[in-house]
Amino acid sequence: MSTTQTPLPPSEPPSGEAPAARRSVPGLSPSRANDFLQCPLLFRFRVVDRLPEPPSAAAVRGTLVHAVLEHLFDLPAGQRTLAAAHAMLPARWEELLAAQPRHAELFEHEAEWDEWLASAGRLLDTYFTLEDPNRLQPHEREMSVRTQLDDGPQLRGIVDRLDVAPNGAMRVVDYKTGRSPRAGYESSALFQMRFYAFMLWRERGELPRMLQLVYLGDGTILRHEPTEPEMLSLEARVRSIWTGIEETARSGDWRPRKSKLCDWCAHRDLCPAFGGTPPEIPEGAVRLALGVEPVVSGLAGLEPLAAQHAGEVVERHVSQ
Repeated sequence: MSTTQTPLPPSEPPSGEAPAARRSVPGLSPSRANDFLQCPLLFRFRVVDRLPEPPSAAAVRGTLVHAVLEHLFDLPAGQRTLAAAHAMLPARWEELLAAQPRHAELFEHEAEWDEWLASAGRLLDTYFTLEDPNRLQPHEREMSVRTQLDDGPQLRGIVDRLDVAPNGAMRVVDYKTGRSPRAGYESSALFQMRFYAFMLWRERGELPRMLQLVYLGDGTILRHEPTEPEMLSLEARVRSIWTGIEETARSGDWRPRKSKLCDWCAHRDLCPAFGGTPPEIPEGAVRLALGVEPVVSGLAGLEPLAAQHAGEVVERHVSQ
């Protein structure tokens, strides 16, 4: 079953790691790969500059609901009820607030917070119409997965839930608090799931039997059975994206790509497409983030033909 609608604003914020905690091994997650395909400048802001982004009520609600669904399985089977899930919401919110006090700034009035919390509860209501958690025993929750591509980046991701059947068959499950895509537009959502499947296949030597996206925004479950040819195609696509990232990083041409998603971009004021000026890239930031030494720090200083070539590089890899 798969229905959907117009793409929603991104619900996953970039990593909040401090600069000192940056990874020394160049890596790529499905979210950051999608950032580059959406807009190379957005990728730069998030991965190279690591600019902070204000929290959104929708994104924080998604984090809260994910936390409840993760910890719901701490309870023994039989006690994983809708009432128990609702009872977890206040405590999990307090934990999020302790970790990120600025989340409190999302709500000017208590009534706004009450409605926001109620909306999180409604997403949990929908979850219980789709699955019975008492009949499930997840093998892993919030599982970090990574694999190193030869002559490429380290691929990384976090799987919401991994179910393993008695015969060893794996099911990868991801919760989405938005609405499902329209029929025929599932490929972007499945890119993330195929990415996870590819990493598990490489690391465990076994291809997941089922990929399952649980959309709490409209009560839809999207299922897909991956194949080995798909995994080979996924690897080729990821390598192509990474080549585009490296070539863009060397050229310094992090040009923006305008789309309707620009309306939700936290960095719109810095974007040249809207009259802004990006900040100077910190010394060594490109090398630290991507393992690439830029030829120049930006478009300034590029000869016209070189600038044109840099733009063609981005266009080629974004369109693939």
